[in-house]
Amino acid sequence: MLNNPFLRELETKSVFLFNDNVENKYCSWEIPNVIISDGAYGISGFKGDTHSHDKLAEWYEPHIQEWSKKSKAGTTLWFWNTEIGFATVHPIFEKYGWEYVSCNVWNKGIQHIAGNCNIKTLKSFPIVTEICVQYVRKALLTIGDQEISLKEWIRQEWNKTGLTLNHANLACGVANAASRKYLTKDHLWYAPPAEHFENLVSYANQYGNEKYRPYFSIDGKSSLSKNEYEKLFHLFKGKYGITNVWEVPPLHSKERIKVDSSSKYFHLNQKPLYLMSLIISVSSNEGDVIWEPFGGVFSASLAGHQMGRKVYGAEVDSNIFETGLNRFVSLYYPNQRTIFQSI
Repeated sequence: MLNNPFLRELETKSVFLFNDNVENKYCSWEIPNVIISDGAYGISGFKGDTHSHDKLAEWYEPHIQEWSKKSKAGTTLWFWNTEIGFATVHPIFEKYGWEYVSCNVWNKGIQHIAGNCNIKTLKSFPIVTEICVQYVRKALLTIGDQEISLKEWIRQEWNKTGLTLNHANLACGVANAASRKYLTKDHLWYAPPAEHFENLVSYANQYGNEKYRPYFSIDGKSSLSKNEYEKLFHLFKGKYGITNVWEVPPLHSKERIKVDSSSKYFHLNQKPLYLMSLIISVSSNEGDVIWEPFGGVFSASLAGHQMGRKVYGAEVDSNIFETGLNRFVSLYYPNQRTIFQSI
């Protein structure tokens, strides 16, 4: 397959890379555990990029809409962009049910700027950062034909029991956390831990109004189990010593792809495998599905594959796709060489 002169895709048991507009591929990709978006920045960085940030919301909306359709509660999305790009697109994420978690800053350091940077012309400090914003898909439950938030659903189910709020504290074995946190209507609400949710379910089904049993049920036949409940939340395996500021220099090593044997870099903004591996490791497990909709040279896909994830990626530019694909070929198929030609 790899010697096919018209190669436009690579499909193995765990790697699915396509030379195509990703909008043609979303429908056939598996439900993602993690989406890593490194698309338009509004700086005319590649063919199809917008010329300024004010068009980014329009550029991203059809993609965010598709991500929302295919994702599940707890899917994590990492959005690479500039500060103003993030600010522009953020309302679209909120519109389609993505919850902001945190903004991470990649500080490339002083070596990122040219030594003769003209501050008088720029009239601002030189920019050596970009950001990677963490979002998660909100837990919205479909009960019958009604979509409801987890917060509303938990309180609604408890109200049906006919029990007082204080009984929730008895169920969970806490002084007042259940009534003040798990069942509150205000901004202090947070979801009960899985063990406490399990206690609420058991107590409600034992002492609540028989008419509405089983309680905390999605299908009306059985209560949501502890394991099913845990799957509504995003995975995050934080690492001690790592904050939301990533002090990582820009790539100038052998990892950075160059044009043939020249000193010119092939890709304007190639991400370090270290950073891609970091965000994948904290938000997924081995065997999970990773999407890289705007593949470029497929740094996220390569990092995910090296870590035992199942990766899906697409790149519309044939020349860039070939270069990204060859990173896999050189590492995993060293005896084969692709001869690529766009159809």
